[in-house]
Amino acid sequence: MRVVVTGASGFVGSHTVVALRAMGHEPVLLVRDPGKAVKVLARLGVNDGLETFEADIRDADAVRAGLERGEAVVHAAAEVGVTGHGGDLAGPNVQGLKNVLGQAAGLGLDPVVHVSTMAIFVPPRDPVITAASPLSSPRTDYGRTKVDGERYARSLQDDGHPVTIVYPSGVVGPHQPTVDSLVEGLRAGLVQGWPITSGGVGVVDVRDLATVLARCVEPGAGPRRFLYGGHFLRWSELADVCDEVTGLRCRRFPAPAALLRAAAAVLDAVRRVKHLDYPLTRDAAEVMVSMVPFDDGPALETFGVRPRPVRESVADTLRWLAETGHLAPQHAGRLAPSP
Repeated sequence: MRVVVTGASGFVGSHTVVALRAMGHEPVLLVRDPGKAVKVLARLGVNDGLETFEADIRDADAVRAGLERGEAVVHAAAEVGVTGHGGDLAGPNVQGLKNVLGQAAGLGLDPVVHVSTMAIFVPPRDPVITAASPLSSPRTDYGRTKVDGERYARSLQDDGHPVTIVYPSGVVGPHQPTVDSLVEGLRAGLVQGWPITSGGVGVVDVRDLATVLARCVEPGAGPRRFLYGGHFLRWSELADVCDEVTGLRCRRFPAPAALLRAAAAVLDAVRRVKHLDYPLTRDAAEVMVSMVPFDDGPALETFGVRPRPVRESVADTLRWLAETGHLAPQHAGRLAPSP
């Protein structure tokens, strides 16, 4: 199938292009910067020509022209503002989403695959998150835009459109075009120490997630929703995994939920006047202290993509950070490149 991929120059989108090609699909890239997309995909071994259409997802007319070139769409473009890199959150996450999903449904593309986030369920109301869990009432700007977009995607499902929504947790893996979110958190944990607090984190490998998204490209399946979270770890457990793969001992410091939220709020205030190389924000703190385990059994049964061992995913991520100069050798331990 000819599959339009938004966000193909991003982390999840670029790996999804690779997975789609491996399954025999023909990706059509809908991106703001075609030159960047070419460079990002070349690092993943995609060097031959792919059809590329230049468009900002906030431009409805441009999006429609791009969608008309495909039979299905994987919408992976979004603004991720959890660790402080987000700018215009509502533009891409709400209006851009409506431009892509709504027009794809109107054009009859099947399926319309939307990459959402498990953050729309945080703070959760139940001890285990499922695809049927109620949407949260986020306290953060990022969470609110994602929930607004989610409501629109679900309204299309309610009208019978073949929209498949996938909810990943924290995505890790090699070749992240811009280091942010959980990959940035891993680096900060190794360099500056791990805050040990309540809650935990879902760790999913971008390569596994991309395979799931490619397998979602199945016309005639109708509206569907799947969690795909990988492994749930407490923060001390994630620190232990980093110790194991690097051969080093990461620093740890206790951070009760109230203290972590307060510290994050102070850091947010400082960021308004000064750059800080530490990814703790009020948005990130809320997710850190509130996250609970999840049930992604339906996705595992439907798509058959078992998450690779978390130690492998973390090791591959840290090794790539070290090889590309994002992580100093003294913090990468045995994963540092040879001199």
